[in-house]
Amino acid sequence: RNCSRGRCYQVVKIASIAEVQEVGCDEEAMRAFGEDRRYEIIAAEACEEMAEWMQEKHPAFFRFHKTRWDKFPDGTDKIVIGGFHPTNYLRGKHVIFLASFHNNCTTLTQLYVCITLLESLIESLTIVLPFYPVGTMERVIVEGEVATANTLARLLSSLPTCGKTTRVMLYDLHTLQNRFYMSNNAIATMHSTIPLLLVELDKPVDGDTFTCIAFPDDGAAKRFGNMFASDKFTIVVCGKKREGNSRKVTVLDGDCTGKNVVIVDDLVQTGGTLFQCGKALKELGANRVACFVAHGVFPNDSWKSFARGGDRDVFYPFWLTNSIPTVARKLPTDDNFRVLDILPQVIADL
Repeated sequence: RNCSRGRCYQVVKIASIAEVQEVGCDEEAMRAFGEDRRYEIIAAEACEEMAEWMQEKHPAFFRFHKTRWDKFPDGTDKIVIGGFHPTNYLRGKHVIFLASFHNNCTTLTQLYVCITLLESLIESLTIVLPFYPVGTMERVIVEGEVATANTLARLLSSLPTCGKTTRVMLYDLHTLQNRFYMSNNAIATMHSTIPLLLVELDKPVDGDTFTCIAFPDDGAAKRFGNMFASDKFTIVVCGKKREGNSRKVTVLDGDCTGKNVVIVDDLVQTGGTLFQCGKALKELGANRVACFVAHGVFPNDSWKSFARGGDRDVFYPFWLTNSIPTVARKLPTDDNFRVLDILPQVIADL
């Protein structure tokens, strides 16, 4: 109970994302958590629809200020951040920046905005960055290679301070040690989209219930395995096994025979390993194979291979989140893909 203002509120903890999606965040509970906590939202151009959704669903706690993301004739940025003119709504306030670092140009542009916000006498800054795009480039094999996972973390860590550490919210980071690359003025808080999947798994698909979780490798199993109740799901671990001069994806541990299986991983690029894993499960007797990835990167529109009629059409449903909005918008809604909205999870994690 919070009696700091002479009034008594009962704090209702949101126990799961299912409650957020099905009954919504309890406004009184949110007030009890912090009656004077209101977030001013600035959003990257790709995230403006998300910002509008947050304001529409919870107007007492989120206010969105649209930013003008223009260019000068020479290609340099001409940005006017919302919320400053004619009235400054940001000074002394808690600010959320909804970020999408889906290419190098937009990343630099958004860092400009973060610097300006932190130098504008705000109370705090929370950067919501669901997908950390350079998470797979965290090591150097050949001297001279650039570990961009480290360099981007250094850039975020070098942001100016508003008096408080900048919080960077990351979801299903590819290599968990990347969080420790941040220091000084930025700290990463780690979150997961798996609760979104668990809600979906409670709903039958065409009458089928999924009771088996498969991981494409041992790393994914160690990372996500403890998020699935052992009394509810059978766990299968896949991996590459040498056969002669080649390496073939197969099941290394567990039994998928006659089961409806969901392959779970953090991200998909072109999806070669994901496809080989799904194909192997079908060959070994799985009844039905679906998949879930937190982040659908899909360079060069490689998602088309997994669409209905594509050469890798083995998954239904193909669940993923809208952590990369520019990709999620391209996916057909009447196909194999089911895009899960990450925003209810973000609000719960805030």
